[in-house]
Amino acid sequence: MAEPLLDRLVDSLRCLPGVGPKSAQRMAFHLLQRNREGGARLGELLRLSMERISHCTICRDFTEAAVCRTCSDSTREQEKLCIVESPSDLAALEKATNYRGLYFVLHGKLSPLDGISPEMLGVDALCDRFENGTVTEVILATNSTVEGEATAHYVGELARARNLSVMRIAHGVPLGGELEYVDSGTLSHAFAGRTQV
Repeated sequence: MAEPLLDRLVDSLRCLPGVGPKSAQRMAFHLLQRNREGGARLGELLRLSMERISHCTICRDFTEAAVCRTCSDSTREQEKLCIVESPSDLAALEKATNYRGLYFVLHGKLSPLDGISPEMLGVDALCDRFENGTVTEVILATNSTVEGEATAHYVGELARARNLSVMRIAHGVPLGGELEYVDSGTLSHAFAGRTQV
């Protein structure tokens, strides 16, 4: 016999970060009791998003087009390339700083214990960006975790080997902190105070 639909709904909501069994049940009950229209709209947008949103062919951020709006914007400083771990880090920097360069999204950080290698982070595509002759300054904006620091060091060495200027965002960001959870003032100060490495 098939699992009841309500149980399947609750279980599927648990795929979201920070959502346990009780929170998932509360969400499901809320949608069914008070906001079926919102639930239907959410379901349709989730379906469309899963089908249509992919990665920019240049920076690897989320986009519906082959090239995202940031990479398509000719007014941005083409010589600056900021390296971030995730699209949420990119969004946090865009919101909190006046940075007008370009980005490269790693979608993770080096972690040999978890089997995350440079190839999984798109390092080949990143090296192509380094070698295309446009980039002169690389800004390392990975999180200040052990893995984030190791990733920054690795990427920094790749950039230095190509005679690029390498900067690291200042450490106003707390050790062990993640960019998407840092307040805008701290993030802006840390980014403005980046230093040569």
